[in-house]
Amino acid sequence: MSESSAEAVAAVASAAAGAGGNWRKATGIAGAAIGVIAAGAAAGVAIERMTVGRGMRERARLALDSTGPYGSLRGTPGTARADDGTELYYEVDDIEPEVAVTPKRRRLFGRKAPAPVTVVFSHGYCLNQDSWHFQRAALRGVVRTVHWDQRSHGRSARGVAQLEDDMPLTIDQLGRDLKAVIDAAVPEGPIVLVGHSMGGMTVMALADQYPDLIRDRVVATAFVGTSSGRLGEVNFGLPVAGVNAVRRVLPGVLKALGQQAALVERGRRATADLFAGIIKRYSFASRDVDPAVARFAERMIEGTPIDVVAEFYPAFTDHDKTAALPHFKDMPVLVLAGIGDLVTPSEHSEAIADLLPDAELVLVPDAGHLVMLEHPEVVTDRLADLLTRAGAVPAGATVSGYGSTSSTAQRG
Repeated sequence: MSESSAEAVAAVASAAAGAGGNWRKATGIAGAAIGVIAAGAAAGVAIERMTVGRGMRERARLALDSTGPYGSLRGTPGTARADDGTELYYEVDDIEPEVAVTPKRRRLFGRKAPAPVTVVFSHGYCLNQDSWHFQRAALRGVVRTVHWDQRSHGRSARGVAQLEDDMPLTIDQLGRDLKAVIDAAVPEGPIVLVGHSMGGMTVMALADQYPDLIRDRVVATAFVGTSSGRLGEVNFGLPVAGVNAVRRVLPGVLKALGQQAALVERGRRATADLFAGIIKRYSFASRDVDPAVARFAERMIEGTPIDVVAEFYPAFTDHDKTAALPHFKDMPVLVLAGIGDLVTPSEHSEAIADLLPDAELVLVPDAGHLVMLEHPEVVTDRLADLLTRAGAVPAGATVSGYGSTSSTAQRG
């Protein structure tokens, strides 16, 4: 991005912050700022002039929504209650008892074999449990899985502490939420934890607060496109001047937008084309992403209310769970990231792997922040290998390569 583009982005944020009570005038500006944050970034990007008519683009979006299979998988529903009373929605994809117990476990334990391994998936900021669509489809019938929506996301309820008590959202709170989901959905048996972006931070917060759970029950962990800290230093692909300008005004912009949620949501819909372009920029790195997948990501992100976007954002600056990483040293660990990730750069994954020297580090070329959607077969393949190493699935089990791409992962 050019310096002039970065300055334009900063000007957008500044204008939104200074719009004061003239919210109708600021609605279009707000749409751009929301798109940026909803994609997980703290800065924007200039969008090339669109050559297709707006009506045709709207019809294309509707067609993709009606035909795309992504996000259609459903499991047995359940709810857990967080420590502040928030209802957290989860779904379980179970398998038959005779499939759940591997031959080795049957030989060791006979009819009284312990509970099978359960894989718990935690999604990222402004997404929901459906972001794991490809991996969920591939693992169905192979291993028991739990998919949950973080508070205020997807089908989970708005955070009670935030909505009623005006308490700031913290990553530690998300760690306690994950504990509540595990207590409800996986009361016994070994666990594999898989977290993307904010979900990976949630897993770290769980370990920080419940180290005994990690030691006694967690048999493997996967960190996908996440960070253990220092997110305030990420430049989101912008020159220094643009980053600094956006950082100065962004907290105020978000707070103001969150207080005018209804009006801003209308502006967000009015700027759908700009919104889609920004999401694609900050979600994917390859040029040939399936339009249905790109629209699927857009639909998840645009489904996150602006006031939720605003209340979660400050928690990332405060996030630092580097000290929790040693809790994962004595188990198989996968650390995976897209080399083109502008939101949580792959250097953050490398930093995690440096502290877990026995972990498998996989860097995926031509991949951005939503690597599990952009190159699903790479993520699924490495997860399947992790599950095999952890004893979660038999070595001879078949895991479908759901999705296709030409990229090849680079292992660290």
